[in-house]
Amino acid sequence: MSAIASVPSKRRDQAWPLWPVVPLYPYGQRPTLRVEVVKDQVWTFEQFQGIFYVVVPIRMTVVRLEPTGLLVYSPVAPTPECIALVRELEERYGPVKYIIMSTVTGIEHKVFVGPFARRFPQAQVYVTPNQWSFPLNLPLPWLGLPRDRTHMLPADSSRAPFADQVDYALLPPIDLGLGPFGETACFHRASRTLLLTDAIVAVPEEPPAIVQLNPFPLLFHARDSASEAIVDTPANRRKGWQRIALFAFYFRPSTLEVATTGEMLKEAKQAPVRSRQHYFGLYPFRWRSGWRESFRALHNHGQLQVAPILQTLIFNRGPQAVLDWAKTVAAWQFERIIPAHLAAPIAATPEQFLAAFEFLYREPTAAADQRLPEADFDLLRQIEGLLLSRGISRPRQPAPSADKK
Repeated sequence: MSAIASVPSKRRDQAWPLWPVVPLYPYGQRPTLRVEVVKDQVWTFEQFQGIFYVVVPIRMTVVRLEPTGLLVYSPVAPTPECIALVRELEERYGPVKYIIMSTVTGIEHKVFVGPFARRFPQAQVYVTPNQWSFPLNLPLPWLGLPRDRTHMLPADSSRAPFADQVDYALLPPIDLGLGPFGETACFHRASRTLLLTDAIVAVPEEPPAIVQLNPFPLLFHARDSASEAIVDTPANRRKGWQRIALFAFYFRPSTLEVATTGEMLKEAKQAPVRSRQHYFGLYPFRWRSGWRESFRALHNHGQLQVAPILQTLIFNRGPQAVLDWAKTVAAWQFERIIPAHLAAPIAATPEQFLAAFEFLYREPTAAADQRLPEADFDLLRQIEGLLLSRGISRPRQPAPSADKK
């Protein structure tokens, strides 16, 4: 993998003025890192985003087409810096020809597709079917996608104009109540690279390079109390990242307690800095001693996994459809996986990919992924119960027979 690349940038180069549409940190400033994953063939463009400094990478992937041109999978915010980095590739390998909107549900991905497409007016936009929006289900042009060059990905992948070089598999829509979940997996044959959005992740032990461009969120979460000063060290960056990963996956892991309002206000008076950036000294988190063990289980030596929220709230609503899709994807002979979040690229085989979905063979009443602490799923199960009780979510479906593996 080649070195990270960027262009000389100023604040205006990283500006993202449409941030109020999805108001996630870092709001109007989004730095971009480009990494050449496979020489002259595959590049990733990384930014970061989050809530309350729980920041995780978000990634777009660009692949080279023969004899000329580029395909963009899951765009990120088209800041001037990001676009300049894409233009560098266009100068060498030809124009952006195709843009793929790879997800049905993930607004943090969908929101960038229209603005990105407008910067490349020659590109055709291909959209994962069964799109929906909330609270109003609006037509795609009303969501910013160009009317005259936006197309649904055909059910038959051989009909796509890039089918001679890139395969894809549509995850059938999983009914969640408010709307379906779905995504499109793509396989770039020349580089043997699998592109995914949310279905699979790997959790790195060290903080990703993109989130270290501004380490403040890492250092903010490395503290054990509001009275601690924010100190930038490699150990604190690692500690903050690992806690952020637990937040991002479980929302409230079992090793985390939240202080009362009175306790927070009392501690805020002792905070060494009480600026707006520091939330005026308010720091509600209380980590118990077992948090490192929870992270080690989640990290699992960097192995592929399905995120706990997908295990608990989504994929078990249509386990057979998910497994059938996973088997279709595993028929491609890929060597690496690039998901839209967390670690990438991940060296992986089709067999390792399929193994990540083994939890779907357990009955709906069984525990989730058995290598993860069951107590860490408590909040997710409470959310599931609330959604079911209000008729918002669909019940879990029976597990497929293990005989059909």
